[in-house]
Amino acid sequence: MAKGYLALLLHAHLPYVRHPEYQDALEERWFYDAITQCYLPLLFTMEEMAAAGIPFRFTMSLTPPLAAMLEDPLLLARFAQRLQDLIELGGREIERTAHRPAEQKLARLYHAHLQRCREAFVNRYQADLRQAFFAWQAKGCIEIIASAATHGYLPLLAINPAAVQAQIKIGIDSYRRAAGVAPSGFWLPECGYYPGVDEVLKAQGIRYTCCETHGITRATPRPPHGVYTPVTCPSGLAVFGRDQESSRQVWSSVEGYPGDQAYREYYRDIGHELDLEYLRPYIHRDGIRVDTGFKYYRITGRSGRKELYDPEKAEARAEQHAADFLRKKENQTNVLRTLMARKPIIVAPYDAELFGHWWHEGPRWLKYLFTELAQRPDTVRATTLGAYLDEYPDNPPATPCASSWGKNGFNETWLNPKNDWIYPLLHRAAADLGELIRQFPRPQPLFDRALQQAARELLLAQASDWAFMIHAGTTAAYAEQRLQKHLARFAQLTAMIGERTIDPARLTEFEAHDPIFPDLDYRAFGG
Repeated sequence: MAKGYLALLLHAHLPYVRHPEYQDALEERWFYDAITQCYLPLLFTMEEMAAAGIPFRFTMSLTPPLAAMLEDPLLLARFAQRLQDLIELGGREIERTAHRPAEQKLARLYHAHLQRCREAFVNRYQADLRQAFFAWQAKGCIEIIASAATHGYLPLLAINPAAVQAQIKIGIDSYRRAAGVAPSGFWLPECGYYPGVDEVLKAQGIRYTCCETHGITRATPRPPHGVYTPVTCPSGLAVFGRDQESSRQVWSSVEGYPGDQAYREYYRDIGHELDLEYLRPYIHRDGIRVDTGFKYYRITGRSGRKELYDPEKAEARAEQHAADFLRKKENQTNVLRTLMARKPIIVAPYDAELFGHWWHEGPRWLKYLFTELAQRPDTVRATTLGAYLDEYPDNPPATPCASSWGKNGFNETWLNPKNDWIYPLLHRAAADLGELIRQFPRPQPLFDRALQQAARELLLAQASDWAFMIHAGTTAAYAEQRLQKHLARFAQLTAMIGERTIDPARLTEFEAHDPIFPDLDYRAFGG
């Protein structure tokens, strides 16, 4: 019998990026790369484990922006074309590396992977990866939880409670539409918790959520077992805390497994190195160099010189690291079990995109971890957060403190001198929309559409991704442009509504550009 539980939580999220006005939008490639490097490999890994009789259980989120992109015909058609282009590049790479056997071996592996992706995407999954994940939930292998509508950072939206309510309610509605059932759990964007958000979640039927470590260790009163049991808020919501040790072992760029020198180097890609004319059909149409996924080097070390990637050595290292991780969880559990009258739970949340995209060997590590867990069932057992609550429904009462998994653990990443100008605009817009909803309790169909689209533009402007990008300095210009675009459209729509003169052509244009949340209930912004 197991002494404790390990609950992996993979947070799958991308910002909503869709540009029908461009034939080749750079930012859409984030989505295409994530499919081939993360989402399909995760599905392949689950299929391989099931075929081998390896039991696996974990929790994952599938945020509404990502879910919407995974069912968008325009994006899926563009992804299929991108996949075909890369398969063609793979064929050319096999020819180019003919006199370098070690490189050609890698080229053949990449080419085979891309062909496998095309076959699975087109034939097995019928271009519907969202339902492919939900199928594993139906089998009881994973538990998919809901998240906020556009990944809005709730602690900084909370000055207007209706904005938080809308992000949560519309996110849950989106989940219910995709899954056909109500969610049990909810992922707080950026692990951003504040006292009071539990009441909104509980009122929407949510059973549990997760927060950063110090949200639990600094809770009031202090929980007797730290993050190794959930706590129950006064509202009745259960809150799990992240285990810092598990995070450091996998996530840390210094101490974590992905930094091992045997693993594939993420930053070296032929898209930035080979002759431009050779690459031109496979990079941006304007000649902008982009990653292709064809990467031939391993991490090696911090020097400029890199050694060729050896997939067999990397595979062996992933197996070693999985065994090492489980040994550490077993040691951790053995200590905890002497201090507790129940089985502890070790909660380990990670961005799903770490597995396969940033850490090429991540999906293999997952397979080896579940293999090890199956072979050693007497110490640690894999579980989902919901299953743990089924076994232990009564937990210590406490109110977690405000927290996030951003820099320094609070709001600093999303509120600093680089991006603090965002929030007065978002707060004003939410207040204006709420007032219009109260002015038009039973609008005519055209006004109803305009209010719905105004809510859609505001939700897209509220995404935490824009503030994060501006803070990080990565694609900051794009993030600012997206914010300004959505807020400008919001202003145009609310002006038309207030003046009682809707331009149907302009409204249709806005609706067609970002067709997320087709059944959006904008009244959530009315309080």
